[in-house]
Amino acid sequence: MTAAGWLYTRRQQLRWDAVRARSLRYQLPELDSLHHARFEDAIRELMRRDGCTNAVRVGGGGDLGADVKATDPYGRRWVIQCKHRRNGLAGSPVGSPDLQVLNGTARPVHGAEVAVIIINGRVTAPAVTFAKQQRLHVVDRQTLGIWASGARPLGELLQAVPPPRKPTTLS
Repeated sequence: MTAAGWLYTRRQQLRWDAVRARSLRYQLPELDSLHHARFEDAIRELMRRDGCTNAVRVGGGGDLGADVKATDPYGRRWVIQCKHRRNGLAGSPVGSPDLQVLNGTARPVHGAEVAVIIINGRVTAPAVTFAKQQRLHVVDRQTLGIWASGARPLGELLQAVPPPRKPTTLS
């Protein structure tokens, strides 16, 4: 294959990859059935679908409260902690201690401008109160379902996301 043929094939592959990424969708039962590490992979892929081409999964032991890191098309740095409950709503709720870990590391350690915890189950009322006080975003089961279905990008579903850092064609 010539260099021109290889380049054409590569460009076509990138176009098709972009089309597939834009059409990525999950239903909540599908997310519930995933292993927690695959749940983190799904969140990374959804961030990529939203235009965060550098989204990476960093979760695992010693992740310091970050399972997925990404920079959105507006230049904002996202740090996401994922909490997967095998039984979805029937699983144990996520409480304040998980949000305290995110709060203690997202901005000072990982440089987050948008700190998010994504939960496929329930979250306690004190955890929601703490999140609001600390400018943390809680993506609960309902919001996760809307986002994963492809209805809207996550940044549009959250309240009080910092303004874009760099000008775009949208601004």
